[in-house]
Amino acid sequence: MHNVDDKRIQQLGDELFSALRTREMIEPLTEREPAITIDDAYHISLRLVERRVADGERIIGKKIGVTSKAVQNMLNVHQPDFGYLTDRMVYGNGDEMPISEQLIQPRAEGEIAFILKKDLSGPGVTNADVLAATEAVMPCFEIVDSRIRDWKIKIQDTVADNASCGLFVLGDRAVDPRKVDLATVGMVVEKNGQIISTGAGAAALGSPVNCVAWLANTLGRFDIPLKAGEVILSGSLVPLEPVVAGDFMRVEIGGIGSASVRFV
Repeated sequence: MHNVDDKRIQQLGDELFSALRTREMIEPLTEREPAITIDDAYHISLRLVERRVADGERIIGKKIGVTSKAVQNMLNVHQPDFGYLTDRMVYGNGDEMPISEQLIQPRAEGEIAFILKKDLSGPGVTNADVLAATEAVMPCFEIVDSRIRDWKIKIQDTVADNASCGLFVLGDRAVDPRKVDLATVGMVVEKNGQIISTGAGAAALGSPVNCVAWLANTLGRFDIPLKAGEVILSGSLVPLEPVVAGDFMRVEIGGIGSASVRFV
């Protein structure tokens, strides 16, 4: 359902693009457009992504956000959302990530990335379909960021803002998803050598596989497939952790591997 007209949708998408590039915060969209719907927000996010692609970025995957109860409660947002990943967002394991040049108010989360070998088009995608379409799973850090002032977001704000996407790091190895039980797999996150959180695959909608199926089916309503070769970030298994330049983080996922990143 649309409550915001097309011209305003374009304006808000352009405003978010400008905020992304200048690293400046904007006031919550939900305060300025109280009638904004989730559908409006998805259209704003598509405008934001169009601007990024026009500026030379290439879409390489998608992410699912706000899947864990811990994150839902923290942000007071009670359903998952999705955003697009581009080639300018990805870093390799152990890389230095220039958050002070690129992000505004970053927070890190540990998750499992799925690398697809076949398209997944909803509706009707099952967990078995997800596993059959997945080439490999990898450990991942997603560094989320919000262009909305002080993370004062409702679901419409984060959806419009490309699901609060920032940057992400893929870990040291890729594993066949049929070789690990993704619902019971454990995750340990360290910051500057101290364990700060632990989680299990079940934290994300019962299993990261459920998350990818949810995404394929949700995007199916917009005629958007998950494509072979894409990276799909399946949602955090631990609470979000604010990070600053100088921090070092590492995530270890049982049976899958680890990922680490140094923030500069």
